Amino acid sequence: MEWNRASKAAKLAAYGMAAVFAAVGIIFLVAPGGVIAFFNTLSIPLGLRPAPVSGVSLYSALAAAYMYVVTFLAWNMARRPDADIFPRLLVHAKLASAIVSLGLFAVGRPYLILLANGIIDGGIGVAVEVWFRRGRGAGPAGGPGRRA
Repeated sequence: MEWNRASKAAKLAAYGMAAVFAAVGIIFLVAPGGVIAFFNTLSIPLGLRPAPVSGVSLYSALAAAYMYVVTFLAWNMARRPDADIFPRLLVHAKLASAIVSLGLFAVGRPYLILLANGIIDGGIGVAVEVWFRRGRGAGPAGGPGRRA
């Protein structure tokens, strides 16, 4: 099977990302303290401090809005596989999230949830970038980075 952005596997992967992002966004909105509490149960055995737990706040709303945006981007990657804008924006969103999370972890907030988010979002960002580059093709027939 050929792997490109228009393949069934690529569309299924993009729809899958959209579903997961939407579910996580809903969880962030309805149980923000629960997400942090879950990671805190894993933090102590790993020798990390528990993160502060707080209820719904502006940050919960921003997290849910971010998850909506990445859901929208992944969904449209599946629906419009030849549109470059959706994977490009998703890569930026996920890598920005990873960099901020890992940066906070590194400068004195050694919370597992920050490390996990940095690794997960960084992995998603890199994977989508690789996928995007593979799907574009290359060569003079279609111009730089375009399929003929």
